[in-house]
Amino acid sequence: MNRIVLASGNAGKLREFQQMLGGADIEFVTQRSLGVSDADETGLSFVENAILKARHASALTGLPALADDSGIEVDALRGQPGIYSARYAGVGATDQQNNDKLLAALANVPIERRGARFQCVIVFMRHAEDPMPFISQGTWEGRILYASSGANGFGYDPLFFVPTHGCASAELEPAIKNSISHRGQALRQLLASWNAVRNRAHL
Repeated sequence: MNRIVLASGNAGKLREFQQMLGGADIEFVTQRSLGVSDADETGLSFVENAILKARHASALTGLPALADDSGIEVDALRGQPGIYSARYAGVGATDQQNNDKLLAALANVPIERRGARFQCVIVFMRHAEDPMPFISQGTWEGRILYASSGANGFGYDPLFFVPTHGCASAELEPAIKNSISHRGQALRQLLASWNAVRNRAHL
């Protein structure tokens, strides 16, 4: 089970997975490298979409699959863009287009109402019909800036202010971001679950 397909074509996500799990005795292959298309994200929640993506990749490759669904919730927008974060400005939208739309939507919103959080759900399926997949979740609290700042990261990182570090997510070094981010939290939960299962298997 050391060879796992990553059910994502997002280069930023793939880079973070490899940085955080690369030393865990796991060989990752991307679904794109195996000719697998993106799954239809028809779910109405992060967990539904993550399951859909993992099952799709596993069914078409015969490999265990790891998928995440993540996005940003903005208080002043009643939790939007949420599950539609990657396509907030339309299907195929760039990070810049999504960021521009978010800034426009919050143009007249005062700082005290710009609270936001990144959400991440990660699903690991041993096979496409796995009745009990591993599911982990992470939340990262912050707020939306009035303008982009920083050149690291991807997605909404340039707009996401991290109160604990006094800067935008895109200004953090990758190792620091991974240690506190929503995805980092979810991956650590997943690794803890894997390790618990491995330990029980040796009892």
